[in-house]
Order: sequence, then C-alpha cells, then structure tokens
Amino acid sequence: MPVIKIANIAYGRMQSPDLDLAEQFLTDFGLVRVERTPRALYMRGTDAQHHVHITELGEPRYRSLAWRAQSYDDLVEISKLEGASGIESIDEPGGGKRVRIEDPTGYPVEIVHGMAELAPLPIARPHLNMGNESLRRQGELFRVPSGPSHVKRIGHAVIMTPEFERTVAWYRQTLGLLCSDETYRGEPTNIVGSFNRLDRGQEYVDHHVLYVMRGIKTGFNHISFEVQDLDDVLIGHEHLQARGYRPTWGVGRHALGSQIFDYWFDPWDRVHEHWTDSDRVNAQHPPGFGEAGIYTRGPWGPYPPTGGFATHASP
Repeated sequence: MPVIKIANIAYGRMQSPDLDLAEQFLTDFGLVRVERTPRALYMRGTDAQHHVHITELGEPRYRSLAWRAQSYDDLVEISKLEGASGIESIDEPGGGKRVRIEDPTGYPVEIVHGMAELAPLPIARPHLNMGNESLRRQGELFRVPSGPSHVKRIGHAVIMTPEFERTVAWYRQTLGLLCSDETYRGEPTNIVGSFNRLDRGQEYVDHHVLYVMRGIKTGFNHISFEVQDLDDVLIGHEHLQARGYRPTWGVGRHALGSQIFDYWFDPWDRVHEHWTDSDRVNAQHPPGFGEAGIYTRGPWGPYPPTGGFATHASP
C-alpha cells in the first residue's frame, strides 16, 4: 500500500533572474498573473486553482513540483517519512499547509493541502462550451481571435534521472501513482520511460501526471498545461512564434496519452507544453509496454522529437 494517494499535481516552482521577462513569457504562453511580490510571481489558469506556476527571483533553475494531498491526514502521514519536514503553513499567496521532502534523485517535492481556490476565469470564446454540438454555428459566425492560448490547468511534469528504478518506485510507493505505460530500448529489460497516473479508483484521470525518463543527467524535462481545444493549441503556437520564442517540438499528436502537443522553450530554456484532448483512464486500466520509437510514435506530427527534446534536462 502506498503512503498516500495524491489528489493531483498542484504547481511547478521555477527560479528566474528577471520576473518581468518571466511574466511576459508566461502571459504569452496563456497563463494569468494572480499575484506578484518583489521576490516571486504566481500565475494561474482559467480553472479554479489559485496558481499553477511559481517563479522565484534568482539564478535560473527548476525548484520543485508540488502535489495536492486529498486530506490533512495525508500530510500527517507524509511528515512521518525519513527526511520529511514537519507540517508547515504556506507563507505565500493561496495559503494552505505543506510538507517538503526529496525523492531519491534529490528533486524537492512539496505535498500541499488547503490552498485557496478562485472563481474560474471566463473565456471569451462561447463556441468552446456550447454543450450540444449539433446546434453549433447555427446562426453564429465562427471567428477564433488570435492571441495567446488559454491555459486551463497544469497537467503533468517530466523529469530525467539516472536513478530511474528508485525514482519510479518512490513515486508509486509514496504518492500512490499507477503505471499507465512503460517503454524500453533494445532489450525489454532496458526500460527508459515510465508514464504514471493518479490513482482515483473508478474516477477517470489523465493518462499520465508524471513521466520519468532514464538519462545520464538529473534534470527537469518539461512542465505541461492543458489548453481549451485544438484551436487554442494552434493560435498559441502562432502567437508564440510571432513573439520570437523558440519552439521545441510540435504541433503533433502523441501515441501514449494521445494528446495534441506543442512544446516551447522559455527565456531560460525550460520547456513548457500546451496540450489538449488526452486519454482518460481509471485505476482498472492495464499498463502498456512497448519499444520506444515504435510504440511511442504518434499518428501525425514531427518525429523523432526535435529541438533536443529527448535529451533535455534543465538543472
């Protein structure tokens, strides 16, 4: 039995030397500022979560991933683990409580509970949620405005580690993640990638919330955010391109998870992903297994991954 079963991913925490430049990129990416202090920037999506991305002032680095506990009791259980902090009050916008701990690679992990929620943000594109698709565009002109994507929520994160087996085992045994798919190279014993999802019982969840890559480096590969729909992926792509940002990989459709994806570097070469249209599975879904490159090639889009994506690891 795992120590706890997390409710979801909460936010990513980065560090950047210029908060103005960080805010400009994240705004162009489709996030919305919810609060900014002299030392940190907090950005949200259109869903109710208070923030999904934190940038602290300092030299460029990846700081931590945060995960939402289902209850305060879960914080109590995590705080009992060797190396864990006590239960702390979060002295940041959104509030709540947390426990800090490290995974076997040394990645900082925050387990949070009780953070404030905000009213969802309206989307000025009424065609997105009309409900009855058979009535769509009857007497209504379909005009998609240009501009940034509209990020809904944080979806998943990807980390690279030479401590592959220990890291995957830790997230499953400590946070209750389940295997959705694993990939190998050469021999089936040489597993190089592990897609892991939440365990919410009968509830359907995204195909993966954490992907762990085997690599010679320890680092952060990318952080991923759901946007509204396919149009939102494509208008965001053109907006980021027009603003001079550097693309990494996309637009395409993944095989594992089936998301339509688009990846971009931020000004400090951290990769941020837009995606839409993910597979949804529950705890009864059997894990898949296949050879990387054959099993992982999507039906359309650039392949193999471009822009150094497959070997990228921000420190």
